Amino acid sequence: MIIKPRTRGFICTTAHPEGCARQVQQQIEYVQQRPRISGPKNVLVIGASTGYGLASRIVAAFGAGANTIGVYRPSTASGSRTASAGWYHSAAFEEAAHAAGLRSFSVTGDAFTPETKQKTAEVIARELGQVDLIIYSVATARRYDPKTEETYTSVLKPIGQSYTNKTVNFHTGEVSLVTLDPASEQEIEHTVKVMGGEDWQDWIKVLNDAEVLAPHAVTIAFSYIGSQITQPIYREGTIGKAKDHLEQTARELHEQLSAGGGGAYVAVTKALVTQSSSAIPVVPLYMSVLYKTMKEHGLHEGTIEQMVRLFTERLYTDGSVPVDSLERIRLDDWEMRGDIQEEVSRIWAELETSNVFQLTDLEGFRKEFFQLFGFETDGVDYEADCDPEVAVRNVIS
Repeated sequence: MIIKPRTRGFICTTAHPEGCARQVQQQIEYVQQRPRISGPKNVLVIGASTGYGLASRIVAAFGAGANTIGVYRPSTASGSRTASAGWYHSAAFEEAAHAAGLRSFSVTGDAFTPETKQKTAEVIARELGQVDLIIYSVATARRYDPKTEETYTSVLKPIGQSYTNKTVNFHTGEVSLVTLDPASEQEIEHTVKVMGGEDWQDWIKVLNDAEVLAPHAVTIAFSYIGSQITQPIYREGTIGKAKDHLEQTARELHEQLSAGGGGAYVAVTKALVTQSSSAIPVVPLYMSVLYKTMKEHGLHEGTIEQMVRLFTERLYTDGSVPVDSLERIRLDDWEMRGDIQEEVSRIWAELETSNVFQLTDLEGFRKEFFQLFGFETDGVDYEADCDPEVAVRNVIS
């Protein structure tokens, strides 16, 4: 079939296997062009199919030569429906790892469930013995908690009062004002349940109880802070409460793991185009301004560049892991530079529909959105027939 992007609002409902595979290969090539990393040997990535999870798995495998296990949801093609981009990414990763002689395994299932956790621990014990790096990169809107038998849904809302600011339809370039009502207490609690640190802590407990954590194991989760423009909807909103919980969890896990020479950290990353960020009001417009500004200063990074910096300049150096006053690893340092934020704020004040394509990199944002799903990637013939049914090597479902 000829696969084209089909969008519904801020969601793309199709993915292109060859485009996804090409993007995985581009990330691998970027890592292989960098100096070899003296780092982890056996790595577990929870949420390994896209974004920072995928990029960190690529860096671990092709930068440090690590054996890897990736955990992600299954999503195969059916009829006219394609598989997810994450499924195609994982298939491409597994093929590349096999060709490079690297050991890698995929565990498919809901990362929140005890069954997936236990199955993963068994695969580690059988195939690798122990893991010395655990990347937690789960991003989802819903979580079923078997302890309470309740499904929790996260929201992205301000807290305490309504919030109004500029936003953009990145498909059309129309700039408008959006007003978001404040979250209820229940919405705040549910967002923390979905996006906080509880499940991360559950994973470490299961792995520790199964004795598959190396004594010096390190675990990482990801967070974001952002500028004053986005903070009312992000860091000071419901998701900010979840990130506060995530960071408190990191401190608790660090106390537990540091006794054996390991540790737990939250890595604060820069703003990047993801399925989630594309749907948050205000954020796509902010990111379009930020991208233009950082590219002009030669400071722009994508997920793979950020993860290379995490491994080479933060985690695996000769000294201790550099952290801020709240014990977080900061990879957003270039985004938050004073000159960058000053320029972003100046442009923000001038933005309207008539000048949005001149003052921002909205076209770059839109292109990266479609690239998340394997489209608009150089070297791919999108008019050619393509088989949407792609098998993943070494998958354990």
